Amino acid sequence: MKREIIVNASMTQTRVAILEDGHLVELMIDDVKSRSVAGNIYKGRVLKILPGMQAAFVDIGLNKDAFLYVRDIFEDVEEYEQLLGLGETNGGGQGETPEDLRPPTPSQAKRRPSPSIEELIQEGQEIVVQVAREPLGTKGARITSHITLPGRYLVYMPMESHIGVSRKIENEGERQRLRHLVEELNEKNEGVIVRTAGVGKSRAELQADLEFLRSLWQKIRQKAESLKGPALVQKDLDLVFRLFRDLFTRDVARLVVDSPSEYERCLEFTESLFPDLRSLLFLYTEDEPIFKSFGIEKEIEKTLRPKVWLKSGGYIVIEETEALVSIDVNTGKYVGKHDFEETVFRTNLEAAREIARQVRVRDLGGIIIIDFIDMARQEHRDKVVVELKEALKPDRSPTNVSLISDLGLVEMTRKRVKQGLIRSISQACPVCGGTGAVRALPSIAHQILREAEWQLYRRKPSQLRIRAHPDVTAWLKAEEAEVIEALQQQYGGEVTLAPEESWSLAKYQLQEA
Repeated sequence: MKREIIVNASMTQTRVAILEDGHLVELMIDDVKSRSVAGNIYKGRVLKILPGMQAAFVDIGLNKDAFLYVRDIFEDVEEYEQLLGLGETNGGGQGETPEDLRPPTPSQAKRRPSPSIEELIQEGQEIVVQVAREPLGTKGARITSHITLPGRYLVYMPMESHIGVSRKIENEGERQRLRHLVEELNEKNEGVIVRTAGVGKSRAELQADLEFLRSLWQKIRQKAESLKGPALVQKDLDLVFRLFRDLFTRDVARLVVDSPSEYERCLEFTESLFPDLRSLLFLYTEDEPIFKSFGIEKEIEKTLRPKVWLKSGGYIVIEETEALVSIDVNTGKYVGKHDFEETVFRTNLEAAREIARQVRVRDLGGIIIIDFIDMARQEHRDKVVVELKEALKPDRSPTNVSLISDLGLVEMTRKRVKQGLIRSISQACPVCGGTGAVRALPSIAHQILREAEWQLYRRKPSQLRIRAHPDVTAWLKAEEAEVIEALQQQYGGEVTLAPEESWSLAKYQLQEA
């Protein structure tokens, strides 16, 4: 698989596209005025505790108060406060494990029951937290006191005491080697996870990464002590630096940047951090805009449409709702060459691969329900699920896929950190309110005529002026002229039509004279 990274940098936005074999699989956007807050560390103030929900609202200085669940609070409050130099308070227990970093350990099952939120924090208390999920729609940010600091090869968790290796590193020998190296380096018994980029790295490289993260944490602690909440303690790296930290490896065929100033900055990163990758960095100098040249703009436009066509002639329909994402698979124009079962199976296989790509491109999160076309053979069902899981393996966001049901449904979850692509680059239609449907012309016309009849009957105006969109007034004139004439004859008032070019189809006004 050929992986390319394309960077489009402008005065207002930086956009990074990840291509795999020429196909867009991931798009990241960083606005100058509204940058992502995910990963930022804040010193917040607890505003309100909700015992019934075992959660709290915390003011961290954003427009909306952040939401903190009890399981996201570092349980040993005394140790937590000492770590941050915030004074003494009561508490006990050991912090829970972040779900997205590692599975529960056997020892966790033997721990005492988790304390209630009232035992851990109080209203008015200041607490250092990290944004785990950006504000989404009407919801505030989701925060946690389990701080995680990602490095190039390691993830450092100063409030944990666990050593782990990314599940995406499948070679057992390499897993054991990395675990052994980190155990030797981790004399302080801190929380450390080896990232997939750590594969093949030496002890010296891992040690340098760990020492950098330890030093960063000390600076964060010192800054937190000096601030009064709510306040920003540590801002996550900008998009280009995160790109080098998380994605720029030997697996990348090339990294292409269209801005000379951003290219120089990338050169500095490369020469100081990864000099062996210098040959993979290129400056784009063509006349055509870079995203257009690579076909990325066209792919972005396609993500705004619910229907995605497959090469075979089948298609999938993606609908996002507040509660979940539904994906429907259809054979469409594909009729196959053999029997119907084989046609359905081939369509579902192709759809599984495209669904995995669309999930990544659109950055869909939460609960996702996939309605595959019904398959009679169990072996076909199993193969489709396996294909979906395989296609999702390169995804950097954790996913969990269930087995296919008798109805052909597959339930999957994907960690949601920020708004999906569609919501970040679009807004609800001001006419339909995001439903995708508006009242039909005849329905609007009949509504106007009903109101006109009521006003002519009750108020007896000498003239009634109907102001509406030109299509509506044209419809009334062409299709309802007899009704308008009958209203004038029966009630005596004159009815006139006034087209308003700038009005929406659903807007109208009745003016009396």
